[in-house]
Amino acid sequence: AIAIVGTRRPTPYGVAAAERLGADLARAGLTVTSGMARGVDTSAHRGALSADGDTVAIVGCGIGVLYPSENRRLYEDIQQKGLVVSEFPLGSPAYPQNFPIRNRIVSGMSLGVLVIEGAQYSGSAITARLAVEQNREVFAVPGNITSRMSWAPNLLIKMGTAKLVQEWNDIVNELPTEVRRDLVNRGQQRILS
Repeated sequence: AIAIVGTRRPTPYGVAAAERLGADLARAGLTVTSGMARGVDTSAHRGALSADGDTVAIVGCGIGVLYPSENRRLYEDIQQKGLVVSEFPLGSPAYPQNFPIRNRIVSGMSLGVLVIEGAQYSGSAITARLAVEQNREVFAVPGNITSRMSWAPNLLIKMGTAKLVQEWNDIVNELPTEVRRDLVNRGQQRILS
């Protein structure tokens, strides 16, 4: 799995990047994980679902609690075609402190974390730091230098913490050999069936 994380207030560029990379990574056979928050998370899940791929939403509230409310359809789609996961008891409200807590699961369930737009001290920056601590790969889509939403991914690239991503293959090429081999084998089985 690859986690895709980013701001709740993305630019059109961030939305397009998350949807495209979510779809492309899903088509490549990877599961897309994210937090089902509005913004980049929503776009990443939608991209994976649009490609008939696998997606996992790690939510910051209890199962059965819809947050954010505008994601009702997405929540239902992920329940039908993917997986919704929570460490919080059933019915737990979406308290603000829950979201940074659940980020360790978003990164921990994944081989790597892709950051698409986020401010310097954002949840995506926290998730990237957790990924480093968990020995996961960190990737980032570079952004417009005049946008404060580009601060986290650009800084991660500048510091050498994250690998620059322009397309899905930039991520797949960094995965362990056995994972890449498995993706190729699954792709060939899809073609044959």
